[in-house]
Amino acid sequence: MRPFLVGIAGASCSGKTELARGLARQLLDEALPFVLDSYYIDRSHIPEPERSQFNFDHPDALDAPLLIRDVESLKLGLGIEQPRYSFVTHSRLETTEPIAPRPVILVEGLFSLYWQALRDQLDLKVYVETPDEECFNRRLRRDVAERGRTPESIKTQYDVTVRPMAEAYVRPTAKFANLIVSGVVPIDSSIRTVLNAIETRR
Repeated sequence: MRPFLVGIAGASCSGKTELARGLARQLLDEALPFVLDSYYIDRSHIPEPERSQFNFDHPDALDAPLLIRDVESLKLGLGIEQPRYSFVTHSRLETTEPIAPRPVILVEGLFSLYWQALRDQLDLKVYVETPDEECFNRRLRRDVAERGRTPESIKTQYDVTVRPMAEAYVRPTAKFANLIVSGVVPIDSSIRTVLNAIETRR
């Protein structure tokens, strides 16, 4: 049997990563988390100070042709060599990660429902709907605690790129979803809802 592909999209800090991780825990060895963040375009040729100024919230920041090709290969039951990306240096590492397909592949990221060629590979399309204010508050807490950033810098980035890009390119993809779950209800509830949909469609 070919793998069953689930796309999970949503705005930054909407809860899509938590949902994907929760599904993977429930599905155990059946599930392969496939994160779009691995496919950011290499910026090693750009001088260091300029790399961090790049707009990482635009779909053009990702290597879409390679991403879609790898998803198509997994759908056919073929293994891939997934790129590895460093958010410290904003560059692609020289080594790749060998990935073998599994019965359920969880394709998770901002733009999981953005490209039609990618949507065409998905058996279930899930969008995590979370109010913008909640997304910002979560991102603020995360970046202060985990990335040592100042609240001012976080707010500036959110206002300049994160929110506008979400409104232009991420939130509109909810219309392609087979299933919309709330990012503010208890995560166990959303996990059960998606698991039920997977079982129904497999």
